[in-house]
Amino acid sequence: MKYLRAFATLVLALGLSACAFERPTSDVPVSYDFGPVPAYARSNPGIPGTVLVSRIRAPAWLDDDGIVYRLAYEDTARTHTYAMSRWAAEPADLLTDRLRSRIAAVANGVVSPAFGARSDYTLRVELEDFSQQFEAPGQSRVLLRARATLLHSERRTLIAQREFDMARPAPPNASGAVKALT
Repeated sequence: MKYLRAFATLVLALGLSACAFERPTSDVPVSYDFGPVPAYARSNPGIPGTVLVSRIRAPAWLDDDGIVYRLAYEDTARTHTYAMSRWAAEPADLLTDRLRSRIAAVANGVVSPAFGARSDYTLRVELEDFSQQFEAPGQSRVLLRARATLLHSERRTLIAQREFDMARPAPPNASGAVKALT
């Protein structure tokens, strides 16, 4: 009985002393998207027809949910991703969803290839860059480069093609890159 009481006292003392220590923090990756879809004003459609918006194509180094950055002051050819910050989906998918929402406000309709529906126009976008670049350890900017091609769906002819090249300053961290890219 004496040993049992000593054992119980020891277990109680160890249990109470364990409460005095801080629990280790668990680092859970943070997931980002572009936020809620804005309410685009639906006015007279500027595009008199249905637009098929294909999934945006991206290079292999962007076919991932990692937030990509480059250290230009070391090696511009090398990409890195933030360890504890991710996109909620691949950037091409996030951009495709946002583009479909935007086009829906100015067209008679928007379809995706999965619908199997006919369309008057086809919009294809190729993403070439969607990253953060550090010029110096505390100085960064985000880069977005893409090419949009609008085709007449039935005739398969080129209607228009445009290059987009955007760079803007960003705070030197993952959340800064997300805000600037959004």
